[in-house]
Amino acid sequence: MSLDIHPIRNDSDYEAALKAVSPYFDNEPEPGSEDGDRFEILVTLIEAYEKKHFPIALPDPIEAIKFRMDQMGLTVKDLEPMIGRTNRVYEVLNRKRPLTLPMIRRLHRSLGISMEALVAA
Repeated sequence: MSLDIHPIRNDSDYEAALKAVSPYFDNEPEPGSEDGDRFEILVTLIEAYEKKHFPIALPDPIEAIKFRMDQMGLTVKDLEPMIGRTNRVYEVLNRKRPLTLPMIRRLHRSLGISMEALVAA
């Protein structure tokens, strides 16, 4: 069995890998088949290359909170159990007061925002 797969070392290799994997998205091969193995290996190589060369920065903590509020339809009042009284929530959201470790923990547990995003500077 020859899968004809090579490491992705540069942009040319990356483009070739994208071109090779593209047809599989329209007709995904059976897992465990030769095409299925080729698809899985190519996707893994592409993901590794993208992670190294096109890293995605963590969101700003306040923007992550605001995004989650928007996603979940939450209001400032809904954040009180995690941050404190209404004025404290506004201070945090307006960057007048930093998040504390207990706030970060409660936001993580209650809203499912990653710890990494909440402590990003």
